[in-house]
Order: sequence, then C-alpha cells, then structure tokens
Amino acid sequence: MYLLEPLVLASLLTVSHAQSGILTDPSGSCNSLFATLSNTLPNTTVNFVEYLPAGTNISLSQDYNLASCGYVSQVISVDLCRVAMEVKTSNRSAISLEAWLPGQDWTGRFLSTGNGGLGGCIQYDDMAYASGLGFATVGANNGHNGTRGIAFGNNTEVVHDFADRSMHTGVVIGKQVTGKYYGSAHKKSYYLGCSTGGRQGFKAVQTYPEDFDGVVAGAPAFNFLSLTSWSALFYTLFGSNSSNPSFVSVQQWSGIIHAEVLRQCDGIDGVVDGIVEDPEMCRFRPEALLCAPGVTNSTDCLSKEQVVAVRTVFTDYYGVDGKLIYPRMQPGSEVVASRVYYTAGAFAYSADWFRYVVYNDTTWDPATYTIEDAKVANDQNPFNIATWNGDISAFQKSGGKLLHYHGQMDAVITSENSPVYYNLVSRTMGLNSSQLDDFYRFFRVSGMGHCSGGDGASMIGNQLETNTSTDPQKNVLMRMVDWVENGNAPDTITGVKYVDDDETKGVDLVRNHCKYPKRNTCVDPANYKTPEAWTCV
Repeated sequence: MYLLEPLVLASLLTVSHAQSGILTDPSGSCNSLFATLSNTLPNTTVNFVEYLPAGTNISLSQDYNLASCGYVSQVISVDLCRVAMEVKTSNRSAISLEAWLPGQDWTGRFLSTGNGGLGGCIQYDDMAYASGLGFATVGANNGHNGTRGIAFGNNTEVVHDFADRSMHTGVVIGKQVTGKYYGSAHKKSYYLGCSTGGRQGFKAVQTYPEDFDGVVAGAPAFNFLSLTSWSALFYTLFGSNSSNPSFVSVQQWSGIIHAEVLRQCDGIDGVVDGIVEDPEMCRFRPEALLCAPGVTNSTDCLSKEQVVAVRTVFTDYYGVDGKLIYPRMQPGSEVVASRVYYTAGAFAYSADWFRYVVYNDTTWDPATYTIEDAKVANDQNPFNIATWNGDISAFQKSGGKLLHYHGQMDAVITSENSPVYYNLVSRTMGLNSSQLDDFYRFFRVSGMGHCSGGDGASMIGNQLETNTSTDPQKNVLMRMVDWVENGNAPDTITGVKYVDDDETKGVDLVRNHCKYPKRNTCVDPANYKTPEAWTCV
C-alpha cells in the first residue's frame, strides 16, 4: 500500500469531509444496512453485508468461472462496509454488484470501476484502490462471469449488460446504497477504467452524461466492433506456427524487428533512449529486413512473405467499402504484441464475439475471417456497443470532465485509434483543441503498455499498481478530482518508472506526458531521464 501525502490531500479531502456525512458508528451502520437495502432497492437481492477493518485480506470466491479472472484475494487499506448484491436486469439476465464503502474515511465522493476484455470480472484491485482513497466504490461483473464471451450465445440480454447496462445499473444502485449507508448523498461522482473499462467510460460520456462529474478513461476499446475485427486479422496473417510461410517467431519480433523499429524511429524525438515517443511519426519500413537472394530459413532476416505480413500489421486496415476499419498497430509494441496476437493463434475475444454474437455459431472458424465478416459485425452493432459517437455535447453541458490517456506501447489496442476519436469529436462538435480543453483532454503516455507496464514512465496513478503518489500531477485520478472540484485542469500528466520496475531500487526516469495534439521532444539528451529535458511542441 502507498502512503497518502497529507499536504497534497489536504486541499482535496478536508473540504469534502466537512461537507459529507461523518459516521459516528460505521460498523453499526453497516450491520443494519442489510435490512435497509433489502426493503428498498429495486430488482436487487442483497447477498451479504460485512464490515471489514483496514488490512483485511479478503478471500474472493472462485466459483462460477471466476478463477479465470485471477482474483483470489484482495487487501484493503481502510475500514469499509462491503455490500454484495445481485441485480436483475431482465427476466433472463442479472449482474453481480459490489459496493465498498469507506467508514470514517469517506470523502463524499462516489466512483464506479469498469471491466476488461470480454470480462465478467469485478476489478477488485481498482475497488481497493479507489476505496482506499476515500471513494464510495462500486464494481460489477458486466452481466456474466469469467473472461470469455460464451455467455453471449443465445442471450442478447447478456450482450446488453456487457454493452452498457451493467455499469449504468451499478451506478444507479450504487448511488442509492451510498446514500443509505452515509445518510447523505455523494457530492461528486467519478469513473475510473481502462481497456474495456475505457470504452465503458466513453459509453457513459456518450449515453449517460449525468452519471459522472469526472471520467478517467484509458486505452479505450471503443469502435469496439472494428477493434474485434482488427484483432481477428492477425491470425489470418501469420497462422500459429512455422508451417505458414508468413509466420514470424517471437524471437524475430523481439529481436530483429524491434531493433529495426528502434533504429529507424527511436531518435526522431531527439534522443535514443529505447522508447518511440510518438509512434505516429514512425513510418516503419520492414523491407529493410529482407533476406538476401538465396537465403532461406534465417532468423536474422525476413522472407518476402514475412515482410508482406509484417507490413500489413503496420498498415491501416480498410473494409469492403474502402473505409477505415481500424488504424495500424503502432511501432514499438511488437515485443508484447507478438505474444498476444502474432504467434498465439486465434485471438479468443474476437473468436468468441463472432461465434456467440455475430453468427451464433460455435463452429465458426477464425481462420476463415475476412473483411466481409467485419462488415457483418459492424452492421449489427448491438446496443450501439461500437461506442463511437463524436457528439458528447450533453456531457459537456452537464459540466462533466473527461481525461483520456493511451499508452504508446499498447500491444492490445493500438494507440493510434485514440487520436482518431479525439479528432472525430473535434469535427463533430466543431471545436478546436483549445475549446475541447474545457472538458476533454487527451494524453499520450510514451513507453506505456496496455493500461500499465512498458519501457517508459508509465506509472500515472491510474491503477493501484501504478500509484506512486497522490500528488495530482502524478496521479490521474486525483488530478480529475482536482479538475472537477478546484478547476485545476492538467496540461501534462507525470509518469514514473522505477529501476527494473522495482520500487526499492529507486526512480529510473520521470516524464511529463503532453496533452494532445502536442508531442514530446527532447531538448537535453544528456539528461533525458529528467522531465526538464523534454518539452511539448
């Protein structure tokens, strides 16, 4: 657990405490909550309510396919009241919902977490993170259990929950639970999510603009159907083993291809530091790796077939109508992407979506995927799951604030899709960047993988594991609080990286990540690990 910095938190927390209901007996209030909620919440069964002291390591049930979620236990850092519920969303669907309500540490704030992948997994680490910072926090299972999409088969109600109904229902019920426990309503409402959670955040902005005052959404899986099609493409390019002449091994991706990407593009930002700062400026040329005539079966170069496939990865993907399906994979992500997409066989999330939603045919073969399938999927767009509406004026008018970030080494959702959406909003609403700044700011985080990790200064406080500080400049969640409640909008967000990713070894580098459309340029290469060595241009 990380210690809260009192000087930083004073301006963010003290006022909120003074305005919110302080519980004189949080444990007693929790114990009486079961009966209170059982008689008041619509379509809801309260499974249990328990008051837990700080430091408790909660054992999480692994029944009902939850083992695939990877959550066995979760330590909490504050005393809290834990409420577990089932909420019916139709006569053939329901969500599992939990609320974690800090006792005397409540700040008067409400927060909803999101999900990941095709996930039916409550993000317990996000719940621990937010509740530990004083938010009354809710999380749901998105209408099904486990990490796969099998539950979508023959049940459009489950698809509806996954598209948007689960999270919105959780917010509605969660706010009622919060009010019942504390005896007063929350003062401000927030959202924190990444990947599918990022899409859910944008879905709230687009469809439920009154749900949140502040939304922090990372690496969003919006334009969801096109993302699913793009993710299906790679299996058809490479197959799953060397029997395919286009197959490129993990060793080649991690070795010669990544090295060549860095050789061609690393220095564009002004310093050779092992990070492609702005991949949009990198027009990678894989032909540089072509084997000499007569050379075959070499791991030190690429055959013609391999070069064609690699170039396809780094080329925008277009559909039968000539319109963009999804942008290219950004250069610099290939070390991890080779294990996720290029050598791992059919991508499970894509296969599940086409089998259980698009065609409702469990025998559909991912190896047969073409752009015709992409058109079928996009034409369906159940419950507008695409989440690609450029008009977010209702959220703007509600006074909401949106902080959008995307890691530039993301190996799952290309970072080049986020600027496409930002510019869609700009065109649709007729607002330039300075006008969008009032309510929507987008940050590109160099060297950050999918939601976390990577070679760069990727620790920005978006998750429990990436929290190095509660200083709003170094913590995107607390920055959102500062923006909503004090009007302090971010011009940069600061990321940290530890030596060998080990906090005990100290800080390796710190970098201020620029607000789009600006990009970072190194002006002092000798000191590139310090934020002062970079400037936004």
